[in-house]
Amino acid sequence: VDVKGSSGALVNGRPSLGGIAMAGGYPVLFHIEGKLCVIAGGGAVAERKAAGLLEAGADVLVVAPGMSLRLRDWAEQGAIRAEAREIRASDLDGAALAFAATDRPDVNRWFASEARSRGIPANVADDGEAGDFVTPAVVRRGDFVLAVSASGAGPALSARVARELAERYGPEYAELTAILRKVREAVKAGVPDPAERRRLLGAASTDEAIRLWLSSPPAVEEPERLLRALRELAESSLP
Repeated sequence: VDVKGSSGALVNGRPSLGGIAMAGGYPVLFHIEGKLCVIAGGGAVAERKAAGLLEAGADVLVVAPGMSLRLRDWAEQGAIRAEAREIRASDLDGAALAFAATDRPDVNRWFASEARSRGIPANVADDGEAGDFVTPAVVRRGDFVLAVSASGAGPALSARVARELAERYGPEYAELTAILRKVREAVKAGVPDPAERRRLLGAASTDEAIRLWLSSPPAVEEPERLLRALRELAESSLP
């Protein structure tokens, strides 16, 4: 064990905070609407990858000699593009992300290597460590997105926690997120002071505010009225 102090320390060769080793993954949300994402494989795993990409608005290309019924249905509906053949390196032309999801580990490694050589991040379904990123279990409520990952160590655990989150955060959170987006725009436009903006936006997400927004959506078309309501909420939340 290579440990060097607590700040900027190394634990098992990794950076640490307070002597605790940090995982190597960095969580992000990619904006991939309209961007090409290529999936090698046509089975259940490829289907799950395609479903998540469609939710994010991606341009999905699936390439495999055989495909699941749902993938074929999506292709017939025009939701995805599908090529019934072996994957080729040229399929990666113009791609933003690559997903290796065949039932052949050698093909998956080759495809990921081809993607990496072109600077395209690749996910390897059967071996997360062999790829550039892993895909988490996701709960999506409109623009409200919850992602859970065990960094490839326990997908079943991630799925379990995601199911629990789905029960806790229902469909109403899609509406709430849309409301908060409008509230944020109104605050940014009407409040020049950064500290005051932070105070009001914090007040907009309290339990009291959430109950208020869901029962009676704010009058975002009346900025002054909205700002008054936010200031009242901010004052009421003071200890």
